[in-house]
Amino acid sequence: MKKTPLYEKHVALNARIIDFGGWAMPVSYTNVIDEHKATRSAATLFDICHMGEIEVKGPRALDLLQWALTRDLTGQKIGQVKLAALLNDQGGIMDDLTVYKTAEDAYMLVTNATTRQTDYQRLSSVLAEKKFDCRIEDVSDQTGKLDLQGPFSEAILRNLTDTDLAGMRFYHFCETQVAGIPAIVSRSGYTGEDGFEIYAAAEKIDVIWDKLLEEGESGGLKPAGLGARDTLRLEAGMMLNGQDMNEETSPLEVPYAWLIDWHKDFAGKPALQSRKEKGIRRKLAGFEVTGRGIARHGYKVMCGADEIGVVTSGTFSPTLNKAVGLAFIDTAFSVSGTEVAVAVRDAMIQAKIVGLPFYKRKK
Repeated sequence: MKKTPLYEKHVALNARIIDFGGWAMPVSYTNVIDEHKATRSAATLFDICHMGEIEVKGPRALDLLQWALTRDLTGQKIGQVKLAALLNDQGGIMDDLTVYKTAEDAYMLVTNATTRQTDYQRLSSVLAEKKFDCRIEDVSDQTGKLDLQGPFSEAILRNLTDTDLAGMRFYHFCETQVAGIPAIVSRSGYTGEDGFEIYAAAEKIDVIWDKLLEEGESGGLKPAGLGARDTLRLEAGMMLNGQDMNEETSPLEVPYAWLIDWHKDFAGKPALQSRKEKGIRRKLAGFEVTGRGIARHGYKVMCGADEIGVVTSGTFSPTLNKAVGLAFIDTAFSVSGTEVAVAVRDAMIQAKIVGLPFYKRKK
C-alpha cells in the first residue's frame, strides 16, 4: 500500500489502518462515533494527502477546462473554488473535482484519490486533441493536504496564520502561511461543518499537522479517520465517488444537474444530451429507516414485491440517532415521503424517501 507523509504519525497515535484504494489510511484513532461527534461539536483533523492535485497553467488553461469540465468557469475569480464534473464520452462521471483559480492563467484541480491518474489521462487527451496553449502537471506527490473541520476550526487555525479567516467566504481560498510554512488555505470541506482545507509541500505537512494538534488540544481538537469522514459526509448528503456514482452514472441521475452549463460545449455533452432526451429512469435519493436495522451498500430497495432500487451508502447517523442512506431509486418512487422497504438479509425494514441533506449545520 502507498503511504501518505503522515503515516508514521498515525501509527504513533495507534490508529487503525486500512487499505483504502491502495493507500494505508487511518479509519479511526478512538472510534468512529467519538470522532464524528468531535467534528460536530469541536474540531477534528483529517489526513487527506492521498487525494490528487493537478495544475493547469498557460494562456489557454481556461479553454482546456471549459472543454474538459461541465461547469462554466469564465466568471471564476482568483481565490475562488468551484465544483465541477469531468465526464467521459458517454456522459458518465469520471470525477467530481474542485477547481482552484490561483492566477489569471493558472488553476489547481483537486481530484479524488482513486481517479487521479484517469483524470490526468483524460485532461492530457483533451490537450492533445485540442492543442490548447497550456500545460498539465500532476503535483500530487509533492503536495500534502489536511482537512481541519468543525465549529472551532477557525479559532484554532487563526493562531497559526496571519490570514483574515473570519473574512474568508465559503469556497474561497488564499495563499498564505500556516505555522510559518507556505500553504493554500480554503474554507471548504467534506463534513457539512465549517472548516478549512490546507495544502502545503508534502515534506512539510507533518509540521502543520503537529502544530494544529498542539494548538487545538485545549479546544478539543482530535485526529479523525476515514470512518468518521464517511458518516459525516453522508449526513451532509455528500456523495462518495466510486460508490454513489461512477463512470456509468450521469450528473442527471445524482444531485449534480446544477453543475451542467448547457450553453457551452464540453466533452461528453452530446451523450449527456441524448440521455436527457431519452428521460432519466433512476435518481439518487436520500432515505431514512423508520423500522429497525441499518441499510448497507448493495441492499435492495423494494416497494411491495417489486425491486425499485439499490442502496449505495448507508449507516447509522450519530447526530440524528437514526439510520440513513442514499439509494438509486426508480424515478417514479424517488419523491420525498414515498414509503419503501429495504431488504436486510432475510428481513424487510421500513424506510421512506427524504430530501437532502439529512443534516445541516446552524449558521
